[in-house]
Amino acid sequence: MARPPRPAPHTPSPSGDGAGALRPHLERARLELRALFRALDELRLAQELPDDLALLFDLDADFAEALWALDQPPGNLNMALMVRDTQASLAALPEARADFLALFDGKRAARVAQHVARIQAQLRPADAYLQVPGRDPAVD
Repeated sequence: MARPPRPAPHTPSPSGDGAGALRPHLERARLELRALFRALDELRLAQELPDDLALLFDLDADFAEALWALDQPPGNLNMALMVRDTQASLAALPEARADFLALFDGKRAARVAQHVARIQAQLRPADAYLQVPGRDPAVD
């Protein structure tokens, strides 16, 4: 089966519902979470806290789905509903991340923050699209 044509990178939403304005926020959120997940994996901390990571994984999945939705043809999705739900997820991220990082003592939290900063500096903008159908740079 032939794959559908790949949308051009950063195609703004053609709808006038503010959906296109979400893209940079979603990309930034996904890169921040990717850096955190990789740091936790490198430090072998993710395995210790799978239940505590669940909310962050759910938010990351929401952001990936919203990035996918932004690339869909107009009229295929209820963009107003997607924007509302996505804005709620973006608003929940800072508290969810802070609550998760509060699980670590000061020394461990500092190590995590140091690793996150190093990893985030190495991420490419395209990494925000990992596991986004039609945009996943690991697949394309």
